[in-house]
Amino acid sequence: GVFHLAYFPRPYRFHFNAHNLVVYGKENGRYLISDPVMETAESLNYDELMRVRWARGMFEPRGHMYYPAKIPSRIDLPAAIVKGIRRNCREMLSIPLPFFGVRGIRYVAGQVKKWPDKLGEKRASLYLGNFIRMQEEIGTGGGGFRFIYAAFLQEAAKALNNPRLRELSQEMTAIGDRWREFAAIGGRIIKKRNNEQESYEAMSAILAEIADREQHLFGALKKSVS
Repeated sequence: GVFHLAYFPRPYRFHFNAHNLVVYGKENGRYLISDPVMETAESLNYDELMRVRWARGMFEPRGHMYYPAKIPSRIDLPAAIVKGIRRNCREMLSIPLPFFGVRGIRYVAGQVKKWPDKLGEKRASLYLGNFIRMQEEIGTGGGGFRFIYAAFLQEAAKALNNPRLRELSQEMTAIGDRWREFAAIGGRIIKKRNNEQESYEAMSAILAEIADREQHLFGALKKSVS
């Protein structure tokens, strides 16, 4: 439960039970933690960790953990890279529900432009603020994770001797820039510092463009490792 993570800044704490972190050791009675939101290693004591693992609310974690049951003596890294890329392509392009992958981006694009009329200015601003927080601050989407994946593709290009992956890495970086632009416009709208061109309609158009570009990118990526 994110709300109980004592090392999180106050603005990041809210009732969300689908966060993942890694406990990698224990020193002086404190559990050492690698959290993708934080820039440095963190730690929790036993009671703090128990509150996190047994948080109440939607999607209660109920203390569940996952861990490697076996670590092979030799890792076939090229095969793992290809397997991971294929899975990402499948999840971005082939999940039939409208809330995931490229379909999910298009769905949100269609919803964002309706928010002011449907919800009113104040509630639309709250929706937008939560969306951007999940996108760029605490969630696993938006520009930041596109940049991380672009860096992964650069390394994968070397490991697989596949120059096409380097080209797709550059396109992923450019897409990440558009995600950041979307977030920046949203931030200005929330703070009422936007100009006439920076609107919910404009943000919707950016998301629609991102969806098109990501559909093309992941289609090309799938072919590059086939």
